[in-house]
Amino acid sequence: MREVVGLLAARAPRPDRALKKITRQSGGVVLLDGTLIRTRRRTGKENRKNYSGKHMCHGLLVIALTDDRGRLLWVSAARPGRISDITACRHDQLTAKLRAAGSGAIADLGFVGLDDTDLDADPALITGYKAARKRPLTRGRKLSNKALAAVRGAG
Repeated sequence: MREVVGLLAARAPRPDRALKKITRQSGGVVLLDGTLIRTRRRTGKENRKNYSGKHMCHGLLVIALTDDRGRLLWVSAARPGRISDITACRHDQLTAKLRAAGSGAIADLGFVGLDDTDLDADPALITGYKAARKRPLTRGRKLSNKALAAVRGAG
């Protein structure tokens, strides 16, 4: 089984090549999302790193890039479930690869704060708006979140 996984991983596209290809084909907008794949609980201390407090279960986190129709372009390596989406993206340096390819990504609210490196540069990542306890969303921001959710629906 490990030999097959190694062969499949060798044939899988690297994120920079997948982004360049989608930029040439359809204009360079991708959908970015992370998901937790549930796993069985192992015993002992080895199991703790796979527990996701957000989902209250054990699993592995993967980050996926899809095109605007929802076709899979790239999947990251599986990481322990305790890692957040932003940490996994920073480990893969996705914002730098998006900028290098000249493309951008649309993501959910779990990725707010990922693209905070250079405020003067064009955004590599577009997310919605979060409401705060004392600062509810305005009507315009709610409409913006609704439009982004409609576009992200394919992913």
